[in-house]
Amino acid sequence: MSAFVDAQSGGFSINLVHRDSEGSPFYNPKETPARRVGNAGRRSIGRVHRFSHMLHLNSSRSISDPSDPDAQLTANNGEYLVNISLGTPPFPIVAIADTGSDIIWTQCKPCTDCYKQVAPLFDPKSSSSYRTVSCSSNACNSLQSEGSSCSSDGSVCEYQVSYGDQSHTQGDVAAETLTLESKTGNPVALPKTVIGCGHDNAGTFSPKGSGIVGLGGGPASLVSQLGSSIGGKFSYCMVPYAAAKPTSTMNFGTNAVVSGNGVLSTPLISDPSQPTFYFLQLEAVSVGSKKIAFQGSSIGGSGNIIIDSGTTLTLVPTDFFSQLSDAVETQVSGGTKTSDPEGFFSLCYVPDSSLKLPPVTAHFKGADVVLTSDNIFIQVNDKVVCLAFYANDQLSIYGNVAQQNFLIGYDLPKQTLSFKPTDCTNT
Repeated sequence: MSAFVDAQSGGFSINLVHRDSEGSPFYNPKETPARRVGNAGRRSIGRVHRFSHMLHLNSSRSISDPSDPDAQLTANNGEYLVNISLGTPPFPIVAIADTGSDIIWTQCKPCTDCYKQVAPLFDPKSSSSYRTVSCSSNACNSLQSEGSSCSSDGSVCEYQVSYGDQSHTQGDVAAETLTLESKTGNPVALPKTVIGCGHDNAGTFSPKGSGIVGLGGGPASLVSQLGSSIGGKFSYCMVPYAAAKPTSTMNFGTNAVVSGNGVLSTPLISDPSQPTFYFLQLEAVSVGSKKIAFQGSSIGGSGNIIIDSGTTLTLVPTDFFSQLSDAVETQVSGGTKTSDPEGFFSLCYVPDSSLKLPPVTAHFKGADVVLTSDNIFIQVNDKVVCLAFYANDQLSIYGNVAQQNFLIGYDLPKQTLSFKPTDCTNT
């Protein structure tokens, strides 16, 4: 392995692999493109249920109702994967990168009760850099929101996370060396990173995944733990779903600075009672000359929508969705309206050469973001594209289809989020 790169020395970038691409352990070659996109949409709804549970929002239907076809509430339903290693020597793990959670955790030996995992389990005894964390430490205190507590003998800090689908993970809080595979080929070693070493994990976790890297705003997330070493800055650039290159990029520190022509910035709104989530204020969406005011969710103080890289679709209230869908349908010219093969999306077209879509602009506070057809419609297969928005009255989320081919930069000290139109296949 190459010499380690110290995060303190400046910026670095890593690859994000979409879970449905051929380079992912989640890839299922037997699934049709329509099924993959439909499943991604259903995972979006699952994240709404999970986030609603975390935010303690009221729901008109039970989040655990097994008869609900949309309620796929998998706890590891993020869309992008990152290759990391834990320990000394480094032990490889394929983890879900999740801006909607905080803690970094993986299954660990010995397992009291673990879900079936295809890859080998991390064994703390095989790592010379693994250290459990005491109950009196700052690291343990930072995990209070994750349900930290003390072991029965009072010597070790423990964590417990419960997801909206009754899945859970619990185990020891530890300090361990976490290594990221940078795009330069030189690994980035992060000593004494606080992680959860899960000894009791059960529920809807996929056997093909082996961990979660939380990228939210809470104190236990990777972003927060990197802190001053990255200047509180990170960014990502997501390639379109139909792109030949399946790998997206995530940047930290100096590599994450978004500058130059075309940059638009909007306030990044924090809610101390819900530090995990990144809130924005969306004022309206324009379809051609029709401007539709946006109310959104009564969450996040003045924020009314969460921006999330792990949610595929943009989820908006039913009334707003109806107005948006009607405006798009009214102003589309050419093409042929059709139905979604999976029956999930409500507005779909055959994407022939005659199809012309109206211009769509998302009006965030201080930033009018002009969306492209790749942000508005998702390609279900070679013959069908569908509106990549979905009606949901629990929670509003600005999903990753709307973020594709934008460099999205988070500056936490300045509390700003920036958009820059970018060909993400070249990053």
